[in-house]
Order: sequence, then C-alpha cells, then structure tokens
Amino acid sequence: MAQGDVVIFDQFLVDALEGVHNLETDSIFCGLVNSTEVPADTTADPHWGGTGTTNFFTTEVTPKTGNYTTGGNACANPAVTLNAGAAELDFDDPTTWSQNASNPTDARYGIIWNNTSTNKKCIGYVDLGSVFDMTTGDLTITWGAPFATLDQV
Repeated sequence: MAQGDVVIFDQFLVDALEGVHNLETDSIFCGLVNSTEVPADTTADPHWGGTGTTNFFTTEVTPKTGNYTTGGNACANPAVTLNAGAAELDFDDPTTWSQNASNPTDARYGIIWNNTSTNKKCIGYVDLGSVFDMTTGDLTITWGAPFATLDQV
C-alpha cells in the first residue's frame, strides 16, 4: 500500500450490509494513531473505543494536546450515491491539523471511524507513509472523490 492510499476494512463491508452504519446521517471522524497497531484490510472487528476485537483508540497519538483533540477531526457531509451502477461513499476531508509545539509527534495512520455507531465501528484507514511529527509542520489529509466506491465485479 502506498502513502495516501485509503483502505476499507473488510469488517466495514459486513457492518454496512448488516445495517450498522447510516453513512448519510452518522458522525464520521478521522483519528490519528501511532505505529503500535498496524491496520490492514483484514483487521479483526476494528473499533474506536467501543467494543470489538481491535481498539484503535488505545494507540491514538500522544499527547492529545495542541491542535489535536481526542478522537481526531470530523469528516462532515457524509453522502452515499449511485453512479453508473456503483455505490459511492463520500464525506469532507478532516480539517488540517496545524503545526503546534504541543501537538503529537507520533502520527502514523489516520483511522476513519463512526462516532454514531453503538460500538464506534471503523470504516477504513489511510497510511501517512511514515511517522509524522505534528510539531514540525501541518498535517493535511485529502480524500479522493469519492472517498470509496463499492462495485460488483
């Protein structure tokens, strides 16, 4: 996987089919984690502080000060559309985390998670390429448009 690639968790597809998410009304966030737990599409039942097998909240960046708040930034305006036979999921990019001397120094992955779902289920993640020190520069994550496409092959 290359830097900046977004990967959808396999469990998200199961959760979506089971009606766990209502992605047009749910509150979606992008939280930052360190490299202690390496995410993969096959990560078992990923969640953010709820219940499940893999709790990414436990590897959230530290300190949670400066311009980084616990849980990360919101990804507003979620939308699901049908485009040429493919379901598309989209939402806004998380707001840039501006450089700050009190920011975390160990950001490695951005975890996209659903704050509305009962167990804080995760949707996917983005690889930042390497550990990013947020005290030395701004961190901006920009999704492709759409964020994800689900299509029968």
